[in-house]
Amino acid sequence: MDTIKAIKTRRSIRTFSNDSIPQEILHKIVECGMFAPSAGNEQPWHFIIITKPEILRTIPSIHKHAQMFLEATAGILVCFQKDLEKHTDMAIQDCAAATQNILLAIHTYGYGSCWCGVYPREERMNGLIELFSLPKGVIPFSLIAIGLPNEEKELVNRCLSDRIHRNEW
Repeated sequence: MDTIKAIKTRRSIRTFSNDSIPQEILHKIVECGMFAPSAGNEQPWHFIIITKPEILRTIPSIHKHAQMFLEATAGILVCFQKDLEKHTDMAIQDCAAATQNILLAIHTYGYGSCWCGVYPREERMNGLIELFSLPKGVIPFSLIAIGLPNEEKELVNRCLSDRIHRNEW
């Protein structure tokens, strides 16, 4: 799949079949996250690949909008490490770019995904810090549910021409 097609056809998938995802594919997906740009090339991220069903099923009790983890066969928790930041507060943008790369890689490999925001919601962050025993200074940023899609979503035009400006507002 070419890049433009991947960008335009990727959708948030919330229902999955129970087919598993090979570990080598999950590793390649996370590698794609690491190819995202980062401020000063600081690469402040860490990634936790989640495949244990008992962990996947616990996530919705921490994040009420993450019910799709009840059906997901895998997930990725994207985190940033505060002391790896060279440029204050840029890790948030870095992790957003990594998350988008991961979403596009998942779609390209033929799987579905849904980005669940974590940062800056304290209750979500604290719950995930505890669930994954994150060390001090490692901050959960986003959760991505992954699985073989059990739904199809049609292509919609998201181009809002009134939001495009040239040279001035």
